[in-house]
Amino acid sequence: MTKGGFIQRDRAWHPPAYAPGYKTSVTRAPGRPLISMPTTLSEETGPVFGRDMLGPRDNDLILNFARDGEAAIGERIIVHGRVTDEHGRGVPNALIEVWQANAGGRYRHRKDGYLAPLDPNFGGCGRMVTDAEGRYEFRTVKPGPYPWPNGVNDWRPSHIHFSLFGSGFAQRLISQMYFEGDPLIWQCPIVRTIPSDAAVERLIAAQDMTATIPMDALAYRFDIVLRGRRQTLFETRKEGL
Repeated sequence: MTKGGFIQRDRAWHPPAYAPGYKTSVTRAPGRPLISMPTTLSEETGPVFGRDMLGPRDNDLILNFARDGEAAIGERIIVHGRVTDEHGRGVPNALIEVWQANAGGRYRHRKDGYLAPLDPNFGGCGRMVTDAEGRYEFRTVKPGPYPWPNGVNDWRPSHIHFSLFGSGFAQRLISQMYFEGDPLIWQCPIVRTIPSDAAVERLIAAQDMTATIPMDALAYRFDIVLRGRRQTLFETRKEGL
């Protein structure tokens, strides 16, 4: 095991819970001091995730909901990266779940009221387990932006939601990945709650021409860092696993 000093958490790296420009945070933000609750043994020791729990197409969102012989509609992309700890060591056997809107910006959810059409061959979710070096990869279509009722003309940039599980259910982190070059990122009220431009940059996946599939799919790289000075922002906790 590689030795390294403890890296202090930087709580100023994360957005405040109460951010009036992000309207739903007003009612969701805690009004009283937070209380730390002890975890139970079952929360700390289980479950154990393994590759035997995955289906053959779980990490292929283009095909995992499609009818035989058909595929999801949209710009085909590969998303890949590495999950590491604060010292750069790969985190193996971490379960990653992803979900997203379709190429038109609509989720397969009964309460999604956006007028963009549903794609009958796109379910919008997938999962994978990191390898021994913490690497992961999945194939999907690039999600479209969509309007949301926060302000008169607010739009969410194209993004993919990520959920990471550690060694138990109590160790779950949720974040979002954005795409390099999208001008809507810096106009989004949710993104603008983040106090540091450097922190926002940690949520933007860079196009990776070395990992494209010629005549098929572009690629984006999104590395996830758990804690430390280069940590990825998470919605559920202010620190890594």
